Amino acid sequence: MVKCPECGSENIYRDPKTGDYICKKCHVVLSEDQIDMGKDWRSFDGSEKLDNVSTGSPMKFTKMNKGLETMIERSGRDNRGNKLSTKSRAQMYRLIKWHKRSSISNSMQRNLSIALTELRRMASYLNIPNSLIETSALLYRKTVEKGLIRGRLIEAVVAAVLYSVCRTYNVPRTLNEMAEASGLTKKEIGRTYRFIVKELDISVPLTDPSYYISRFVSVLNLSADVEAKGKKIVKKAVSSGLISGRGPTGVAAAAVYIAALMCGERRTQKEVANVAGVTEVTIRNRYRELKSKLNLKVDA
Repeated sequence: MVKCPECGSENIYRDPKTGDYICKKCHVVLSEDQIDMGKDWRSFDGSEKLDNVSTGSPMKFTKMNKGLETMIERSGRDNRGNKLSTKSRAQMYRLIKWHKRSSISNSMQRNLSIALTELRRMASYLNIPNSLIETSALLYRKTVEKGLIRGRLIEAVVAAVLYSVCRTYNVPRTLNEMAEASGLTKKEIGRTYRFIVKELDISVPLTDPSYYISRFVSVLNLSADVEAKGKKIVKKAVSSGLISGRGPTGVAAAAVYIAALMCGERRTQKEVANVAGVTEVTIRNRYRELKSKLNLKVDA
């Protein structure tokens, strides 16, 4: 916080006309002739705002050339809005075709072209936020620059990158979901994920099982009481050290199963297992551990 050097007051304001920073208490000018970083035009609707913008679109890592490339329009019209002749239109389409080909001139660019398309497809399938898609695209570019994709499937690397970003930013997506979206096996994605995390030295936090509780409760059509009870059980399990070495989805599924029994909204182990993407054996094992270690009174 900026303080006035004369009176020590923190009540500083900026004069919009002169650009000066002035102390409201003793009226000392702290700095003057500051550059106004705001826009020098006004807009009253969306179309005017777009027309007056002078900086172009922001950089995007999900686009081939980060959104900074020049594109040739396919409108078939000249600058005056008149239609081009058939001969000129054919010539323009040939230019567009060769322009696209020249923008993908080496193996790295070809790889990025395929991978970024696959990344957007998988992210859309898994309903991942745009901010995380951009982060995943940046991370994939790093793997390409370091040569970590050599000998590996593009789909596996894309799935592994998405999975690591989701875990880092606490967006619960399981390996089963990644496998379903990519058409690969959990084993292949998991192996690629561990390799990328190790080579890029990425610090991925342990997944909190409570992040999965809300999703499982919603799919099983259970009440808010079950969700609250399940999160409470998971919190006790984490503080007691019961989740170490155990899959977070299995712990979350068992907590939801126990919470549903305690709230009188019984669901079978098979129903919970299908939603969580784990086996009934896993749920039974986690159920016994949580019940005995946390002294839970459950009417099975």
